[in-house]
Amino acid sequence: MQGVGTDTEGILVLGATNTPWILDSAIRRRFEKRIYIPLPDEHARLVMFKIHLGNTAHCLTEDNIRTLAGKTDGYSGADISIVVRDALMQPVRKVQSATHFKRISGPSPADKEQTVDDLLVPCSPGEAGAIEMTWMEVPGDKLSVPPVTMSDILKSLTSTKPTVNEEDMKKLDKFTEDFGQEG
Repeated sequence: MQGVGTDTEGILVLGATNTPWILDSAIRRRFEKRIYIPLPDEHARLVMFKIHLGNTAHCLTEDNIRTLAGKTDGYSGADISIVVRDALMQPVRKVQSATHFKRISGPSPADKEQTVDDLLVPCSPGEAGAIEMTWMEVPGDKLSVPPVTMSDILKSLTSTKPTVNEEDMKKLDKFTEDFGQEG
């Protein structure tokens, strides 16, 4: 980094690490600022859930998302992304493991402006109107994938733990105290 060129105008070197305590003093010296960016707070996590859900069909209310933001204290932005991506796969898993489907009305997969009455959605065998079939027997233009539910995300939360632990947080705090500044 040092001595590569003489003209450094308009050049910004930015580095990021989750383990700054392993950097040696020579590399720390070359970065004028060492800024600690903490894990997202509850409001930031709420926004992240909304961003990652995007325009995917879901049944979550604002209160549900607020609850999820509260349950994910200690999760990084990447952790939340993983939770949501896993939850987005839950409806697909429901379709793949279903043994029965029922007919519903809804927007046509071919033309969202048109409502059709012959879409098929996974259901339990004892449900009224249940038809025994596998997802492979459902015509592609008749399949209605269920929306993501709160229970889908809670299920994903049970299998996705935060990647940063208390010991890492103590090391980050110590590094910031010794060499950095709060972001």
